[in-house]
Amino acid sequence: MANKRTISWSMAMRDLRNDRARRAGVREERLRATAGLRTTEALSSWRGRSGRRYIVGVHPLVEKEVIEVTTDAVILAVKRDDTGTAHVIDVATAGSYPSAQARARWMTEVRNRGANEMHVHRLAHDEDERRAMIEDLREDDCSGE
Repeated sequence: MANKRTISWSMAMRDLRNDRARRAGVREERLRATAGLRTTEALSSWRGRSGRRYIVGVHPLVEKEVIEVTTDAVILAVKRDDTGTAHVIDVATAGSYPSAQARARWMTEVRNRGANEMHVHRLAHDEDERRAMIEDLREDDCSGE
C-alpha cells in the first residue's frame, strides 16, 4: 500500500502559475535573522515586482532628522495597518543635494495620505539603480490600498 498521489503535469504547472501570480505584487518580507544584531535600526525587506529583494531600515515617520540627513538613498513612505501589513504609499529618491523644502513637502503629503513609517534603502550604488528600484517597488497607483 503505497501512499502515492498522482497529479497531472498541466495541473501542477497551472498551480505554480497561480501561486506566482498571487505573490507577484510588491510586498514586505520581514527579516527573521536580525534578532541578534546590535543595531538601533529595525531592518526589513521589500520584494519588488521583478522578484528582487531590497533591505531597508525602518523608522517612524516622525523622525525628521532621519530624512534630513539621508542622501543617496531610496525612501518608501509606508502605511502599516492594524493587522501589521505594510502598504507602500509613495517611493522617492534622496539625491546627493536634496532640497529641504522638497523633503518637507513630501513628508507632509505622505503623512496626509496615511503613511506612518519610513523605510530607507541605502545600498543602491548610483542614481540609475535607485530609479530602477523605484520602478520595481512603485505600485500602479501607489495608493497603499
